[in-house]
Amino acid sequence: MDLSRPRLLYVTDLAYPARGRRYCDEDIWLSSRLREEFDVALCHPLDAAALMDGFDAVVVRNSGPVLHYQAAYDAFRERALAGGVPVFNALSGKGDMAGKGYLLDLTAAGYPVIPTVARAADLQLLPDADEYAVKPVLGADSIGLEFVGREALSALDLDGGALLVQPRIRFRYEVSFYFVDRSLQYALYAPRPEERWALEPYEPTDADREFAQKFVDWNTIGHGIQRVDACRTPEGGLLLVELEDLNPYLSLDLAGAEARDAFVTAMTHSLRGLLAARV
Repeated sequence: MDLSRPRLLYVTDLAYPARGRRYCDEDIWLSSRLREEFDVALCHPLDAAALMDGFDAVVVRNSGPVLHYQAAYDAFRERALAGGVPVFNALSGKGDMAGKGYLLDLTAAGYPVIPTVARAADLQLLPDADEYAVKPVLGADSIGLEFVGREALSALDLDGGALLVQPRIRFRYEVSFYFVDRSLQYALYAPRPEERWALEPYEPTDADREFAQKFVDWNTIGHGIQRVDACRTPEGGLLLVELEDLNPYLSLDLAGAEARDAFVTAMTHSLRGLLAARV
């Protein structure tokens, strides 16, 4: 392999209609910056399995919820693992990459996460709330999410392992921490809860950094991007909402020029490390 100009297959769905975000703008900008160090070709996620053999590594970015192309994604994943193809993010993630079952694991392990159960017998473990969030284990981008009162929980089919239940948290704001490998790059927050993607720069405290770091360290991704989404409770603490480790949107346009440049540098270094490990 010629590591001077490695070839990257950059997987993105430029036409995906994300609510409140423009996937295409972010990937056009980020792939253009990566071209300073790599030879980059963009492809749709449906074409990734067929094309990846011609490249040194695959970068999965804003490719949309895999629920929309589950069979193609499963084929890509199986082929990449069988062929030892370097993939960024590494396919070993335990967060959203594997579904939302990790919320159960983190709840059971005592991590600061919104309490989550998946069995009718465990509903009693949830705190009282005005409403409860019911979401598919394999959901993404709020697909299948609904809010119900406690009286409706008994009617849910929780025996098939396909649904999760959480109390609906009335939070002050949401904040996201963006990592390359295990290093925090920047943070953004939505000061108005009703406007999830109206994000502004956020300066994390030492406690915030420690909170986010523990989830990234819990995960098993050596090379890749992770987004730790959290909510600030009325009492002032943080609770994990999601650990995005498959194709997290980065809101790079809102991060500021200095943070964007540092992010590209960190991502380039990580990709170099991923490629070097294959030699």
